[in-house]
Amino acid sequence: MRNTIEEHAKRLKLSWIREHYHEVEAKTHEEFLLILFEKEIQQREERKLNLLISQSCLPDISGRQLDWQGIHMNGNITKEDILSGVFIERKENLILYGGVGVGKTLMAALAGWNSVQENWKRVRFYTVAQLVNSLLEANEKGTLGKFYKQIESLDLLILDELGYVPLHKQGAELLFQVINLCYEKRSVIVTTNLQFGQWNHVFGDPILTEAFIDRLIHYSHLIVFNRDSFRHKDSLMNQ
Repeated sequence: MRNTIEEHAKRLKLSWIREHYHEVEAKTHEEFLLILFEKEIQQREERKLNLLISQSCLPDISGRQLDWQGIHMNGNITKEDILSGVFIERKENLILYGGVGVGKTLMAALAGWNSVQENWKRVRFYTVAQLVNSLLEANEKGTLGKFYKQIESLDLLILDELGYVPLHKQGAELLFQVINLCYEKRSVIVTTNLQFGQWNHVFGDPILTEAFIDRLIHYSHLIVFNRDSFRHKDSLMNQ
């Protein structure tokens, strides 16, 4: 009978029940079933969460705290909106602007982690260079459509370090297509050290730059990091 129970559980994809049902102690049949279902649901949720975390490719920010001093936001978004993921529900974007080492990536990653762990959102973190290289590779292999479907499955796309590396024409055009896919359908966080007037240095085409900015800022909040690099501060403190 035990083999039959395990076989049925396997066919029904009840992995926890198949492996542990015989360990459960209960006073009634109802309590026994309740424990089995609760454990099965718990394991499935843990697997789903671990998969979301793995697919997000978010940087490890364990133990790091974001100092909100010197971070300026417009009146339509709050710290709580960012941390709770309210902007994702509204399909709004965040543009994090400031110098190197001021905490832009940390804020973006923190919003991403909270969205995954608290709200079970589908998040993907890329540097702009990584995403463009992946797009070019997919285009060469003929799998660009499949790649775009992965983007369309997301709730939040994080693009880190816009402005650090100039893009070639094809890479810039493919990146624009990604932003076009996200427009009004999913949220994007962009971190950059360049003012909008300097973005043409990245895309190399004023028309494409204008179209990119137009799609991105329509439902966006600009968050300005007006402070010194924390890495520079740390290096001075260690002297």
